[in-house]
Amino acid sequence: MGLLAVLGLVAALLLTAAPRLTGEYADRGLRADVARLPHLVRDVSLAGQRPAPVAAGQADLDRYAAELPQPLPGLVERRWYAASLDEEQLFAIGDEPPMNGGARKMFGLRAQTGVVEAAELTAGRWPRTRLGGPAEVVVSGAVAETLSLRAGQRLRFAGRDGQADAHLVGVFEPRDAADPVWDDLGYALEPVVPVLDGEPYVVAGVTDWVGVDVISAGSGVPAVGGWRYRLDERRLNAATLESVTAAVAEARRMSWSSGATVQTSLDGALSRFAGQLHAVQALLAVVQAGLVASLLGLIVLAARLTVLRRRDEFALLRARGAALSAIGLRSLAESAPVQPLAVLVGWFVGSRVPGRDGAFPWLVLAVAVLTTAVVPVLAMHSQRRVGVVTGRADVAWRRPSVRRLTVEAGVLVLAALGVVLLRRRGLAPGAGVDAYLSSVPVLVAVAAALVAVRLLPWPLRAAGRLAARARGAVLFLGVARAGRGAPVALGPLAVLIVAVSTGVFGGVVTTTVAAARDRAATLTVPADAWLTGYTFSPDAQDALSGVAGVTAVARVWVDSNRRLAPGAGVPSRQIGTARVLVVDGPAFAEVVARSGVEVDVPAALRAAARGDGPVPAVVSSQVAAQVGDRAAVDVQGRLYEFRVAEVADAFPGVGLGTERFVVLPWQALPEYEYTPIIPNRYLVAGDDIDQAQLLGVADDAQRRRQSAVLGVEVTRTQVPAALETWRAYRENLDRTGANDVLTLAFTAGAAGGTALAVLAVGFAVVADAAGRGRMLSRLRTLGLSARRGRRLLVYELVPLVLVAALTGAAVGVALPRILGPTLGLSAFVPGVPVRDHLDPLVLASVLGLVVLGLVTGLAVENLMNRRMRLGEVLRLGEENR
Repeated sequence: MGLLAVLGLVAALLLTAAPRLTGEYADRGLRADVARLPHLVRDVSLAGQRPAPVAAGQADLDRYAAELPQPLPGLVERRWYAASLDEEQLFAIGDEPPMNGGARKMFGLRAQTGVVEAAELTAGRWPRTRLGGPAEVVVSGAVAETLSLRAGQRLRFAGRDGQADAHLVGVFEPRDAADPVWDDLGYALEPVVPVLDGEPYVVAGVTDWVGVDVISAGSGVPAVGGWRYRLDERRLNAATLESVTAAVAEARRMSWSSGATVQTSLDGALSRFAGQLHAVQALLAVVQAGLVASLLGLIVLAARLTVLRRRDEFALLRARGAALSAIGLRSLAESAPVQPLAVLVGWFVGSRVPGRDGAFPWLVLAVAVLTTAVVPVLAMHSQRRVGVVTGRADVAWRRPSVRRLTVEAGVLVLAALGVVLLRRRGLAPGAGVDAYLSSVPVLVAVAAALVAVRLLPWPLRAAGRLAARARGAVLFLGVARAGRGAPVALGPLAVLIVAVSTGVFGGVVTTTVAAARDRAATLTVPADAWLTGYTFSPDAQDALSGVAGVTAVARVWVDSNRRLAPGAGVPSRQIGTARVLVVDGPAFAEVVARSGVEVDVPAALRAAARGDGPVPAVVSSQVAAQVGDRAAVDVQGRLYEFRVAEVADAFPGVGLGTERFVVLPWQALPEYEYTPIIPNRYLVAGDDIDQAQLLGVADDAQRRRQSAVLGVEVTRTQVPAALETWRAYRENLDRTGANDVLTLAFTAGAAGGTALAVLAVGFAVVADAAGRGRMLSRLRTLGLSARRGRRLLVYELVPLVLVAALTGAAVGVALPRILGPTLGLSAFVPGVPVRDHLDPLVLASVLGLVVLGLVTGLAVENLMNRRMRLGEVLRLGEENR
């Protein structure tokens, strides 16, 4: 009864805690994903041309928020209104240096709520433009330094239809550059400095509402009004995910009074997260079904063991005239005070787990009813016929009845039919997780157990005949008892196979996802580190090689949408575009070797040398189908002819999901002294790299290159260098989306499957403890030692544990292949095909489970022997204890 209570408590705890933890982890993942999104994706923004006066648009800020579809109004945390003049249409000119001459100055202007509160003036004052007067403008310290501007300076802005005067009245610094108020003022805080000849400066300044009207009227550049609403990710949860997604999609289709259009991609991001969540919920349902089935099997086994221990008591009651209902009520009176209380304790502990409250716990109630009623029901079932002769409990391999064969055949049919339906429909239909389809893996495991039970006696009997010829009786007795089915009963074997298959299934899926993420990380960062920037000086490689911890460096140039042509001699004709990667082949191979990543550098790239003919190239299948054997591609404004040496579906460094790419060997391309190929990335190998020093050296190289192009000393880089390591990228993949729920599912599967498998072995030992005790007592009188007695138990348990472990492992390994794409694992891996991966550690864990099961069996046997006092079990009247 105590064991039944513990099992009921664990079942209630699992059924209560698992959904709560799933919801909690899903909410955390959703909020973290939304918080990481750029503002153009996560914020709901309205934009449209705004006639003068633009200040009138402030009145629509709250009205538009109230008109958003529900539940969006309640999720809005912050809101801004802005009127802006596009930097691509407005240029700053003037008579004062440095506005006269030099590169063009694309100068955007913006008036926005919240800017004054988020900034601090370092010089001058905030704009107060008067009607009819010049516009007043303030700029950030970065813009003032880049263009050598100062407070009090006169400016002039030119547009498509004229010019407008302005005064620079102040310089500011942001209080917090990460404040969302600056998201649309990126060029105001980080101006773009020209790197190549002919490129412009791109900057932005801040003015007031009247200033926007003045500049717009004088330059002819239309003012654009924008209403931006930031949703509070802390108010989002997985339960409202579908309603929020539908509301954002509805907002994009709405017609607004001012003619504004909604600009956001939040609904797409939420839909992708919902796809991951549906997939992981289906997988969690599979794992939970396996664990619950194992627990229910153990509950039934415990109840059967209870009835078996008390069968003499029940038979005596029946012989004295007790009805079946009396036996049931007697058992119910014993279990009713215990089992519901244990289930209630499990529910209470599970409800304290972090997470949202769900619906009424009907499943917990069902567990309470099951654990309370299972013993009375089985007790009444066992006493349907009054028997006067005790049968042999150690002979389980008798001829099965037609009813039993029909039930077993039905389970096999249900399992096969479920696999077919599962492959057609998948695990995550739109209406939710299907209970039958989620239970298919359990049905497959049970079907495998039925087959194993039917096939196992034959090899055991053959082994028994061989063991009879060996010296000693221990091996023969152990195999003979196993062949008669004493420890290898259907119940423990089925529970053990389901538990093992659940754990192995979780392990296989986990390693499959991990292997796919490793490939994604390698394709994205094909070295220990990937250094990116805007442009580096040609001599940067030597300086980077001297950084502490760096062992190898390979220069790279990569760019998208580069022109493809039939040949270098016909530059006017274009046959398409592609992403181009130029990499030093020998240096790349050295970096890969020193980094230890799984990248195979093609021989065509490693061995290529500078010559007169086309250079060898690795291209994607789409490019190969379009260009044929030869073509030319634009690299920094010059066409290089190449021949297709190899076709690949993906290549490290070009980016995940890139379908059109060309990879060229740097060392084979002809370069000239005044027009070398300028690297914009570096592959770096090394252990314990000094990242701060590496980034400092990289930015120095960028400043040298920009200074050479502009002809003046540059003090700040346009794009600061960034370093991404393979390890950091790989760890980030484990923190995105619904990965925490995925980890929870398979951690629970592996840990729970192992624990329940060990419990099943313990049940197998306890089930025949009395019979084994009588046998050991008899053998002890014949001189059997305690050590050989333990060996006898091992011989009995090896068939059970080994067959169950191997069968369960086979089912667990086969399930991902059987289910195939219905698992939806591609949702957890970006741009990489998911291939089944079996880690040797999973197989080693199965062998470890066999050893653990045997050790558990020995421990339970010793405990039972101490309680039964083997020297007394042969006394008259105690044979069946």
